[in-house]
Amino acid sequence: MSVSIYYSARRAQPLTGAESATVERVVAARAQSFPYDDEESLYLYGGDDGEDGGDDGEILAGSTKLPSDPGRWLPVTAHVLDSVTELRRAVGGAEWHVHMDDVDVPWDEKEGYALPGMRDAALIAELGGLCDNPDEQGG
Repeated sequence: MSVSIYYSARRAQPLTGAESATVERVVAARAQSFPYDDEESLYLYGGDDGEDGGDDGEILAGSTKLPSDPGRWLPVTAHVLDSVTELRRAVGGAEWHVHMDDVDVPWDEKEGYALPGMRDAALIAELGGLCDNPDEQGG
């Protein structure tokens, strides 16, 4: 069974040219800092860039399938949620929806998007220990 993080932003106005450029920079920078070459990272697949006449107000949309390796789950979750936090802060005036399948991820003005324990080193190490083969733990 796989779990994914989904993210979308809606507002009446499409992205401006400056916002689109900022989104592209954020996506590129976050891809460069992603910890695993063989896992899915931040992936934007939708939104109205103002050129196709979309009228649903969705300006950004994407998803990330979380790894099956428990030792990678929290680092990938933290990286993706930090990426979406950066996007939200770069694109003003939008209504954001971020969720893992059926569970909403809360927004905090100071912390951004986060889940309890996602930066807990002991928990990350414990989850990494669930792999049968140490080579599967990644890192």
